[in-house]
Amino acid sequence: MLDTNTVSYIVKASSPTARAHLTSLSTDEVACISCITAAELWYGLAKVGASRRRLNSLRDFLERLQVLPWGREEAVAYGTFRAKQEAVGKPLGPFDTQIAAHAIAVGAVLVSHDAAFQRAAGLPGLEVWATDL
Repeated sequence: MLDTNTVSYIVKASSPTARAHLTSLSTDEVACISCITAAELWYGLAKVGASRRRLNSLRDFLERLQVLPWGREEAVAYGTFRAKQEAVGKPLGPFDTQIAAHAIAVGAVLVSHDAAFQRAAGLPGLEVWATDL
């Protein structure tokens, strides 16, 4: 499951290493994002008044990934994850909490350059693909 920053690095071509990781996934690996990540990406482009070209680039990129919806299981994972993070004094931001909970609910490795996720207990895995930044 790609986090917002990883998608941004790939779409903007600012991390050739992250793009190479994505294109080298094996046939049994599926690239996906949370619907929360999709929302953050669209918000970011709307906020800056992105050009039609940038909007189309993101649209084209997202069409090649699975965008996973939120449902009951994700809501349960969110409640449990958020309570645990707060209990140990390591809460994440609201969207990071939702994205981490989504990865937990679907059993996905989270791919992010955000160090905050290192505090996210219970993730099935955490990888950094954008090692060239």
